[in-house]
Amino acid sequence: MGTRISIVIPTFRRPDGAVDAARSALAQECDAAFEIVLVDNDPAGAALPNLHAVADRARRHVTVVHEPRAGVANARNAGLRAARGAFIAFLDDDEIASQRWLAELLRVQSETKADVVFGPVSTRLAAVQHRHVDFFHDFFARDPHHPEGRIQQFYGCGSSLVRRAALPSPEPFHVGRNETGGEDDHLFRTMQARGASFAWAPSAYVWETPEASRVTLRYTLKRAFACGQGPAARAWAGKPRKLGWVVCSMAVGLGQALVLGPVALACFLVRAERRAFAYRRFAEALGRLLWFPMIRPRFHGAARLPKAERIAVPA
Repeated sequence: MGTRISIVIPTFRRPDGAVDAARSALAQECDAAFEIVLVDNDPAGAALPNLHAVADRARRHVTVVHEPRAGVANARNAGLRAARGAFIAFLDDDEIASQRWLAELLRVQSETKADVVFGPVSTRLAAVQHRHVDFFHDFFARDPHHPEGRIQQFYGCGSSLVRRAALPSPEPFHVGRNETGGEDDHLFRTMQARGASFAWAPSAYVWETPEASRVTLRYTLKRAFACGQGPAARAWAGKPRKLGWVVCSMAVGLGQALVLGPVALACFLVRAERRAFAYRRFAEALGRLLWFPMIRPRFHGAARLPKAERIAVPA
């Protein structure tokens, strides 16, 4: 397998975004040999003609995969199955990579020998929003301003480089997260527990271009609520269950909700300019309190399909 690099781009009913992401991957200024794996996770394969058109015109090796079993973990695992690289770079279908993105991820990995390298994400809104512009830019971005080098925490899979040999299994993304997301969080948490190392590459940035349906308070606050649910949900799902952690998370959530609820209400009543930030903190607090699996929001896979299309596809 050598040092070959695979850039994996999964997509679900965003053919235009997937094509833009693929073109940015093909435009990388990188001396290392790399391939691109495009995964259409739509059961109907609606993006396949667009993806094959990109592959046919590409000067690099591009593999197109159809994974009909809808689900974000299914899509990422399918990309890994098709990838031939010793290193896997992940790019989402709403991300545009800067021209030195891959080269910078590889450089930092070479210097730090980290198992996973993350890069920053900047928001690029498709249309000017009349309200909450700063909030949406902040919500979809990722830039904790780490100095270059080793870090102790991990981030999302989009804009990351993973050393394949460090993965815990050939298909490491948890299919139980197919609809809720968090499959990357689960993977990196597992890797961290096994001693994996992480690094930050501040110059390896991508632009996130969220579709209009996601640039709303309804969507972002729902995501904030789900984020707040995370700690208690993980403690409950663990083996053995960590009931103390669950109770602690709920207590923290209750306390925060009692404080942040009135703050959010006051910001709403006076129409404070940055009120959306207060709404987000309150939504996260509610998530810590109301973490129960039966009310866990679902954002991916079959949850995005019309009911008539939610037919199980054989494994």
